[in-house]
Amino acid sequence: MAKHGKRYRDLVGKVDRDASYAAADAAALVKDLATAKFDETIEAHVRLGVDPRKSDQTVRGTVALPHGTGKTVRVVAITGADKVDAALEAGADAAGADEMVDRIAGGWMEFDAVVATPDMMAAIGSKLGRVLGPKGLLPNPKAGTVGPDVAGIVSALKAGRIEFRADKTGVVHAPIGKASFDATHLAENLAALQEALEAARPEAAKGIFVKTVHLTSTMGPSVPVAV
Repeated sequence: MAKHGKRYRDLVGKVDRDASYAAADAAALVKDLATAKFDETIEAHVRLGVDPRKSDQTVRGTVALPHGTGKTVRVVAITGADKVDAALEAGADAAGADEMVDRIAGGWMEFDAVVATPDMMAAIGSKLGRVLGPKGLLPNPKAGTVGPDVAGIVSALKAGRIEFRADKTGVVHAPIGKASFDATHLAENLAALQEALEAARPEAAKGIFVKTVHLTSTMGPSVPVAV
């Protein structure tokens, strides 16, 4: 197993592992620990009291972070000709119908998210399922990327709406901003995520739902947050 370097070990020493920090204090500390030469992403790692092996304990949803993620999201809209202009005006980087499906099927992948209207899902499923599915980019109503108001979906993604989903260990990993954000803004984004998680709590989940919360930067150690 690879050992951490001196820089990382020094950063770990600044975190009190016996303490749980208030959200604002954790955000301020994780900013101080983000010492890389680029604007590190700040992520929240939330361990939930669910059994992901059971279909009735799946946790999945979306949340509009009040201060965005700090990342420019390239969005493609696949929609009929009557809504292409609206999608572009809402901020879509590219939009189209069957010609857009064919363009992606031909190998074009210069985007981070794909949104679609319901009428285009048959073509998307048949031609792009194997292309977008493995990359997690296939439009899905549960992920909030399929709907009749394609312009609204585009606007939300551009403004910082993210999708969250518990992995096979029951942990949600979600970006809540950048190291350059104010600590207050990071804490408010975290609060929005926690509210969305509570709203997505499955009825089958018993006992403590949110067990632990940690904040971490791309290259730094994690900081425990008081639940």
